[in-house]
Amino acid sequence: MSEFSLPAAHPLFEKKILAIDWGSKFLGLASYHVGRDPYPLAYGRLPGGAFEKVWPLLKQILDDEFVDLVVVGVPFLTDGKAGSSTIKTREFLSQLSQVCQLPLHEQDETLSTFEAEERMKKSPRWNFQVDLSEIDAVSATVILEDFLRRQKSAL
Repeated sequence: MSEFSLPAAHPLFEKKILAIDWGSKFLGLASYHVGRDPYPLAYGRLPGGAFEKVWPLLKQILDDEFVDLVVVGVPFLTDGKAGSSTIKTREFLSQLSQVCQLPLHEQDETLSTFEAEERMKKSPRWNFQVDLSEIDAVSATVILEDFLRRQKSAL
């Protein structure tokens, strides 16, 4: 049983989760199928920009992957206060809530990019270097891992 596994009685058991690391340039994506996948996996990234351009691409993934719920990373300043990125991410989340019929969850993503960079620097997978083409998806993986840990600790 992995550290991200949830018991069969948990409401998220057998649910497919997509995590989003929102950014104005790119959206990093990670997925995890509770009870099936061994751990959260980087899914890739989408171009950022206007919500009207992002939504059709995101909707296609949600439909193709049979996603049951979405976790969006919300950045805060290191003192826990909201900054301009917090406001922009919550605007994205608000727009998403108007068109997406799936449950949406916020997850604090403070320092997730820093954690993603550290992982890359310590891994031969990325030749011990930060790969900017994958950093967003790795950040989304960190967000999803934190969300799952929070779910597990709430048991």
